Amino acid sequence: SPPQALVDDTEDVSLDFGSEEELALRKARIRHPLATFFHLFFRVSAIVTYLFCDWFSNSFVACFVTILLLLSFDFWSVKNVTGRLLVGLRWWNQIDEDGKSHWVFEAKRVPTIAASTEAEARIFWLGLIICPVIWTVFFFSTLFSLKLKWLALVIAGISLQTANLYGYIHCKLGGQKSISRVTSRLFGTAEVPKRKSRRISEDGTGEHGKTGPR
Repeated sequence: SPPQALVDDTEDVSLDFGSEEELALRKARIRHPLATFFHLFFRVSAIVTYLFCDWFSNSFVACFVTILLLLSFDFWSVKNVTGRLLVGLRWWNQIDEDGKSHWVFEAKRVPTIAASTEAEARIFWLGLIICPVIWTVFFFSTLFSLKLKWLALVIAGISLQTANLYGYIHCKLGGQKSISRVTSRLFGTAEVPKRKSRRISEDGTGEHGKTGPR
């Protein structure tokens, strides 16, 4: 009988560990601890200060200014820093050449290895949703207890935090549509030479700038 061919068991087998490593990174830890901390610090500090400010100071003006500053810091940090780092979302307002105001909601497409972890995304959305609900409860409690001097501050807290919530929900649900609109505005002028080339082709000189047969 002819000799049997030996089977080579040393064949290289490509193993793809990349996706498993990326999945582990997304679930294992918080990749932006400072941003995660400040995402909750200012908004929780504003709520705690509102609840216990009478214990630390008898001055209404001092409490009012302190809480308003914390709310302002929270609005700026969440809008410009933590949303971009923790969930890859961003929203802003821009003025065009005609003076018209446009709201842009952006959801970035980033590689998985650079994306936020599931823990960061969970912390981001929980903080973004729960805190406006708490300020809404403060609104009704202030209104029913007739503490009208705090009403303006509570309304400011609801407005600032609801604005961020509204913006990021739009980013999450419709960010890609906004990107396409902005891209079409930026590159709209690129259609001009295409139209010219089509007109030339209609005159018989060729399609898309190519000369016809001589």
